[in-house]
Amino acid sequence: MSASVAVVMGSRSDYPVVQNAVTLLESFGIAVEMRVLSAHRTPEEAAAFARGARGRGVGVIIAAAGKAAHLPGVLAAYTTLPVIGLPVKTSLMGGMDSLLSIVQMPAGIPVATVGVDASQNAALLAVEMLAITDGELADRLADYRKSMADKVLADDANIRKGE
Repeated sequence: MSASVAVVMGSRSDYPVVQNAVTLLESFGIAVEMRVLSAHRTPEEAAAFARGARGRGVGVIIAAAGKAAHLPGVLAAYTTLPVIGLPVKTSLMGGMDSLLSIVQMPAGIPVATVGVDASQNAALLAVEMLAITDGELADRLADYRKSMADKVLADDANIRKGE
């Protein structure tokens, strides 16, 4: 079985955003470890989680955060696993504040970043990372992409027929 993906949210209110990522990861047969941890309110727990992730079989961490959005960077500081930052839409700047906070990590502690509320892309990026060393997962990802292409081509054919 391939490594699991940890999906960490800074607040329970982020669950509707990460739910699509969890569903997609599970559709690929990837086990998901979900947590609510705050970079500011539970820093010791966040650090302990990140330090122990590899030992629990985690291969990639997806960290969803809004506003100051420090969670992805804090987790990345405590692990050498890939961390994917998932900026969450906010009422203040529509998530641009979150996006900029995550994407502007200091040199030496990278965090891959997807678009605001783009949980499906975060999940697919995690799948791609795990598929580097898992041929079966790579095959499932290729099938997934083929099904997307087939749907677009079917829609194209229907539009061209006037349907």
